[in-house]
Amino acid sequence: MPVPVVALVGRPNVGKSTIFNRIINERLSIVEDTPGVTRDRIYSSASWLGREFRLIDTGGIDMSDEPMTVQIKNQAEIAIDEADVIVFIVNGQTGVTKQDEDVAKILYKTNKPVVLAINKADNPEQRQDIYDFYSLGFGEPNPISGSQGTGIGDLLDEIVKSFPTDNEREEDDTIKFSFIGRPNVGKSSLVNAILGDDRVIVSDMQGTTRDAIDTKYHDDLLDEDFTIIDTAGIRKRGKVYENTEKYSVLRALSAIDKSDVVCVVLNAEEGIREQDKKVAGYAHNAGKGVIILVNKWDTLKKDTHTMKDFEDEIRREFQYLSYSPIIFTSAVKNQRLDKIPELVVRVNENRERRIPSAILNDLLLRATSIAPAPVVKGKRLRIYYMTQVAVGPPTFVVFVNDSELLHFSYERFLINQLRETFDFEGTPIKILPRTRK
Repeated sequence: MPVPVVALVGRPNVGKSTIFNRIINERLSIVEDTPGVTRDRIYSSASWLGREFRLIDTGGIDMSDEPMTVQIKNQAEIAIDEADVIVFIVNGQTGVTKQDEDVAKILYKTNKPVVLAINKADNPEQRQDIYDFYSLGFGEPNPISGSQGTGIGDLLDEIVKSFPTDNEREEDDTIKFSFIGRPNVGKSSLVNAILGDDRVIVSDMQGTTRDAIDTKYHDDLLDEDFTIIDTAGIRKRGKVYENTEKYSVLRALSAIDKSDVVCVVLNAEEGIREQDKKVAGYAHNAGKGVIILVNKWDTLKKDTHTMKDFEDEIRREFQYLSYSPIIFTSAVKNQRLDKIPELVVRVNENRERRIPSAILNDLLLRATSIAPAPVVKGKRLRIYYMTQVAVGPPTFVVFVNDSELLHFSYERFLINQLRETFDFEGTPIKILPRTRK
């Protein structure tokens, strides 16, 4: 059976994100006093007394008809739909509000276990003053303090009691890929278009997606399971002023770490910016598979040379990503979106490719006959043996007489020989020189 899912819900500014961070024991969710800061759903793994579960933080449910609050409410309702257990969080300092009652009406319709948490009960007097919350109709209230950690253990006990029986941890063997890039390049629109569902908030306002969102889906055409990760746009360091933006960047980098393959999204309207190269560098340095995706391709006036010219510019500006495939897409027009999962599968297979040592050393023999090892400071490099020691990315150890003699230019030559012989499209390759004793 799947790992249980727990959703934290409530009206804005009751402390959901603080409680989320307290339970997972890290600052993954944005915490600010500004209502509406947590806009999308945030997922994380958690455990209590040996029971594994997935925890979802949500934006506050507000019944107003403002466009953004409507979308936040929709996101919270998606989280409620995904959850096995719902934790309804209210503010113990304000008492029961009309908004709390509105949220309760939504939860009545779910027919799912609801655990009521009274947050901001920071002192014993407040912890006694909780009787009004019985009126919400969810049984025994659980007084807690997210900021101080008081009562969190008791709350987790109640959550675990509500889990479906006989849950077993499922190994996640899906292919994980993410979209990264500057703000407003269309990452969320791409996610929604691929999923065929408004799973991520889409807006013309820069910075709308502040949190990394994980969504599993099955591609019927490929018969493959994926986890798709949408990330907040990575801004230039100098433009990251508010705490909200700072944590968005950290989460985007964390999303890269979780990914097998990263789609670097460029904006066709704006062309290539310096920040695009820095964003792509994060993925390259992390050893992830990389696909360069030019979005909003439908907005350009094109002739027979437009695509070739744009591709040539990408190759000039992203020389360290010469191994990456390039695809031109439009989320609005659904152009070539079906090619993205195909590319992700192929790049992931290449990233996990293993080459037998005997074949590698045949290649090494041919390579050194084409370009003999160089002489450095009067001493010739001798290469004895090559073997693959890891995948994801493919990593090769080369045993030599002196590792300091393996210049980066000859290392690059060996990598190029590997690429010409084997299909490593989309994945970086690492070579580790070792002095043979």
